[in-house]
Amino acid sequence: MKIVILSETSAADRNADIMAALEGRGHTLINAGMKQNGAKPELTYIHTGLLGALFLNLHVADFVVGGCGTGQGFLNSVLQYPGVACGHVLTPLDAWLFTQINGGNCISLMLNQAYGWASNVNLKMIFDALFSVESGIGYPPHRKESQQNSRKVLTAVSESTHLAMHEIIQKLPEQIVEEALTYPGMLDALGFDQLPPSALKEAIQKWR
Repeated sequence: MKIVILSETSAADRNADIMAALEGRGHTLINAGMKQNGAKPELTYIHTGLLGALFLNLHVADFVVGGCGTGQGFLNSVLQYPGVACGHVLTPLDAWLFTQINGGNCISLMLNQAYGWASNVNLKMIFDALFSVESGIGYPPHRKESQQNSRKVLTAVSESTHLAMHEIIQKLPEQIVEEALTYPGMLDALGFDQLPPSALKEAIQKWR
């Protein structure tokens, strides 16, 4: 699995904890966000939400790990875009249930509020639980069919209620898109030059 990690400015110092908790699992990790609080330029959760959606819609990553101080900002930001199913994950049980019931492709972590002693251990346990079960299988077993159907319906709802990602890029405030895409190393992390031709690639071409 290809996993992109998108840390934003308020919780950039937690990036090392996230990376340590993810390493050694056999996944390809793309650490594309901030690594240190106070560094310039900055990525806010507005930027990382957009970037998370781009990584998913360009099929560069299979899964996005984001978050912010409370986890709520990134959650709301990334859910503005099509093709994203994000959960607010605070505990290993949240992660275990989210994978089975919601079959999502993105999580938002709470990285400042209540982040104290042994929180780095909690992160490791969250990822242990997140990847320990089959995505979208359903839980408990007698709810399996209903939950799988609901996930398909929600995917269709998302497709119906969003513009295509390339149209969104064209309508967003240009400053936000520019700040996100010109963040050092971001287009390389997206593998821009290797992306197959698409309307979305064309929409972000100007920032190459």
